[in-house]
Amino acid sequence: MTETLRVVAAGDHFVLPSLITAAITEELREHPFTVRELELGWPLEPFGTVAEVEEASDAEDELIDALRDGGAQVLVTQMGPVTERVLEACPEVRLVVVCRGGPVNVNLDAAKTHDVRVCFAPGRNAAATAEFTVGMMLAALRRIPQAHELLSGQGSWEAGAAYYTYEHSGLELEDLPVGLVGYGAVGSRVARVLCAFGARVMVYDPYVHGEIHGLRVGALDELLHRSQVITLHARLTTETRGLIGARELALLRPGAVVVNVARGPLLDEEALCDALESGQVSAAALDTYAREPLPAGARLFGFADRVVLTPHLGGASRAVAEKAARIAAAEVGRWARGERLSHQLG
Repeated sequence: MTETLRVVAAGDHFVLPSLITAAITEELREHPFTVRELELGWPLEPFGTVAEVEEASDAEDELIDALRDGGAQVLVTQMGPVTERVLEACPEVRLVVVCRGGPVNVNLDAAKTHDVRVCFAPGRNAAATAEFTVGMMLAALRRIPQAHELLSGQGSWEAGAAYYTYEHSGLELEDLPVGLVGYGAVGSRVARVLCAFGARVMVYDPYVHGEIHGLRVGALDELLHRSQVITLHARLTTETRGLIGARELALLRPGAVVVNVARGPLLDEEALCDALESGQVSAAALDTYAREPLPAGARLFGFADRVVLTPHLGGASRAVAEKAARIAAAEVGRWARGERLSHQLG
């Protein structure tokens, strides 16, 4: 008789435990299993490094209790802190599946030491982030949030109507030169949508070869020099941290628009504020920041008339949560059947 697989579904208010359970139930129809659901609170600071994981102890005790109760072998989680302490306390855990694009909330060194396999859910939010990027771009170009605030917040039709003048009206995407920095799962989708709008799409990505949507540009400086709008889609690495700073912003066409729904540290925010102040950049749309949550006294708040700010929502859609649960459940199913894992780290 096949041994019953014991799973803890440690979800949160986005990837709900019930979504994980439903996906596992569908995946393991022919394999006996039990699932214990646990809903964890959202951490105040996002996980990003092993050091941060080790310090994220607010949910450790809750997670340990759930894993110990019944001797769970598998943990599926979105944000649960899988630390050295958690793994040490729960020796029966053999598989951790993270419902995110990377297992940044897992101490990978500790997992290796304890012979725990770690999987993740790549690509779950590519479509949502691409759609959000285009929405943010349109919002910045046409000043949609500002016009909404003037009318609905202040009740002023006249103030909002000032955008219906030549000097204050926005730019349209058709024929607009838009430069994409990065052409991965999100960037490629954004390029396709922008091409449908009729934008003149240019792409800089030294790691992508083959056919692309738009014009390939061989140097970042050339892309910036030719772009009225830039949107960032590069991975955050040692080389790309601070990729767009004062020098790069100065290369843009005067009055350019900057969009970042990728990773905050790709962009030097102080340099962006300087460029907004001087008019070199006329508008910006940001969903990610160097520090999150964005500090109350952040300089960016001083440009509310020209900057669209959202609190890291690019990958937040119901479909993303459902996809993440299904990708994670599929990994659990492969592990239960002794098959090769598709998204294992290392």
